[in-house]
Amino acid sequence: MSQRARLTAMIVACALFMENLDSTVVATALPTMARAFHTAPVNMSVALTSYLLSLTVFIPASGWVADRFGSRTVFRVAILIFTLGSILCGRAGSLWFLVFARIIQGIGGAMMVPVGRLVLLRTVPKSELVSAMAWFTTPALIGPVLGPPVGGFIVTYVSWHWIFDINVPIGALGIVLVSLYIEEIEDAPPGKFDWTGLVLTAVSLVCLMYGLQIASKGVLPWPESAGMLAVGAVAGIAYYLHTRVTEHPIVDLSLMRIPTFGLSVTAASFFRIGIGALPFLLPLMLQVGFGMSAAQSGMITFASSAGSLVMKPGAQYALRKFGFRSTLVFNGALSVTTIALCAGFRPSWPLACIYAVLLAGGFVRSLQFTGFNTIAFADIPPSKMSSATSFYSTAQQLSMTLGVAAGATALEMSAMLLGHPEPLLVDYSAAFLTVALAAAISVPVSMRLAEDAGDELTGHGAAAD
Repeated sequence: MSQRARLTAMIVACALFMENLDSTVVATALPTMARAFHTAPVNMSVALTSYLLSLTVFIPASGWVADRFGSRTVFRVAILIFTLGSILCGRAGSLWFLVFARIIQGIGGAMMVPVGRLVLLRTVPKSELVSAMAWFTTPALIGPVLGPPVGGFIVTYVSWHWIFDINVPIGALGIVLVSLYIEEIEDAPPGKFDWTGLVLTAVSLVCLMYGLQIASKGVLPWPESAGMLAVGAVAGIAYYLHTRVTEHPIVDLSLMRIPTFGLSVTAASFFRIGIGALPFLLPLMLQVGFGMSAAQSGMITFASSAGSLVMKPGAQYALRKFGFRSTLVFNGALSVTTIALCAGFRPSWPLACIYAVLLAGGFVRSLQFTGFNTIAFADIPPSKMSSATSFYSTAQQLSMTLGVAAGATALEMSAMLLGHPEPLLVDYSAAFLTVALAAAISVPVSMRLAEDAGDELTGHGAAAD
């Protein structure tokens, strides 16, 4: 891997670092912010889902925008928008102003990571893709490692407002580095922008996601909630029909016919539903269920991200040794097991045991994500790379949004069925088992990969010979 490509990967990873740091810091601070906004902690899930939904709505446009205006220009503007959104979040005086500011953050984040991944995919050859992805994601993993303890410390000893203000110097540094070291990538002019597709996907995703949110919380009567979900489903069907008569749809569904891409998107989506719920459920359980402070909770939850950081250097060896299919199947089963084990956490558990489960979970999940993120682009032709990165990132954010919604819904439903005015530990257990079941669906889907899928990326077949 060339030094220039490695430098590009590291700079792009700074944006992912900022985004992941923000997500984990916010999750740790939710209970404290709930008290400041005079609302129940479980209602703060909207602060996570509004950001994730904003990402999901605007990510489909990222590939076209990068081709039209230049990847470096779009990347810099995206970092600026994300930073401005962070400043607004720190000035929030109510939950709904925070939701508005998080949507602004999401618009910036929707361009940062997909465009960065696109730059990387166009810079390195396929034989170096696994190594490039490792360089791309390793610095970003520092964000989740630092997020929980930093967030817990800030919330406990300073003020929750500072969890957003710390993005300002990081964003400023990112803009400078992009300007100095990232080259503009020229590409063929994109086709006509698919405004109809953008509107249909936005309506579908917003109605489906927020329909699930309000249905789980009983904010509106069931007929209104069902109506919103129905509108989302109809818009989704309308978009599918729209893609059949549009030359350049904003989300190219035909990419799903490429086996490695289609199976990776499907399996990774189910897997991320389970993973997406963890940053929401775990801090809530530790702080509300166990009675820990935000600082204590942060020092525990960081173990999962630390495990991810430890595994990253070994990902290339594992994929070369066992191949993508075997790795994603068996490692996926281990990952699901670690999610399910969280359901058994109780205040009586020794902290060492909780740390061990979270560390092991982060370890195996890191390998799983590296596998999914790499095999997805193994057989994508260069002309489709921009569309593929937009599609993959959209599916990624949609599944993470579903994860938070699924975790919150399972928590609320369990409390309601068991007659608890507020969720108890048994309700958290039910929620963890629910999202673990969703993640488990990824394992049989991964089994459908060809045995030699992605061998040219890792040299697995050659190693076997």
